[in-house]
Amino acid sequence: MSNDSTGKTLGVAFVLCIVCSIVVSTAAVMLKPLQLENKLLDKKTNILAAAGLLKTGADVEALFSNIDVKIVDRATGLYLEANPGLEGWEKSILDNPAAYDQRKSAKTNGQFTKLTSDQDIASIRKQAKYATVYHAKDSDGNVETIILPVHGYGLWSTLYGFIALKTDLSTVVGLGFYEHAETPGLGGEVDNPKWKGLWPGKQVFDAAGQLDISVIKGAVTGTTPNAGHKVDGLAGATLTSRGVHNLVNFWLGKDGFGPYLTKLKAEGV
Repeated sequence: MSNDSTGKTLGVAFVLCIVCSIVVSTAAVMLKPLQLENKLLDKKTNILAAAGLLKTGADVEALFSNIDVKIVDRATGLYLEANPGLEGWEKSILDNPAAYDQRKSAKTNGQFTKLTSDQDIASIRKQAKYATVYHAKDSDGNVETIILPVHGYGLWSTLYGFIALKTDLSTVVGLGFYEHAETPGLGGEVDNPKWKGLWPGKQVFDAAGQLDISVIKGAVTGTTPNAGHKVDGLAGATLTSRGVHNLVNFWLGKDGFGPYLTKLKAEGV
């Protein structure tokens, strides 16, 4: 057959497509374990960063060994524990709590609840029945920081991150986002260390135990009323700022980790 024939050209293209498909598929299967491992490592890195425990050049796994991973029933605030009544997927969570994918669970039938429009201030629509919480311990084994996963919609995307609280369950240790698609230079400033540095020390609950934390328009100054409960908004990114305000208030409120925080306050960390 002539090299210039249509049949030979299509034949070569077909064989090339098959070979490339096999190569790509094989690479994807072989690299999947490594991808999952790197994803988990990145998650641990962001947890440590939110808790102020990440150190340049330090071994992430070694640092994370001082963090206990726990699975909480979001509605009751109780820890998930082995018992005869657990479903198979619940048992699998207990087999490897650190690998539990809360985002996947929020999309799997039977593993999530739908939020009403009044509840859904963070615009997430669904939330997983179980959530992962992290307890960072000091060298003596005492819990000193509680790290909670948070997410909610900004301007263009869902922001995923962690907020860390001291054991008084009101003082912020840190807030950070590890995934979003907000506008660089505007909403993307949620990644700016200067802005993230405004969060440590802020109080999320008032003296009466009521949720009271706001991201405001403009800057917080010494004359701003209730300044200890307020954080500067992002200049030129009103909707992203509002999204951060909403997601923090959602996850620290009654429809998020509220039942869990109430339980900790009553029983101790």
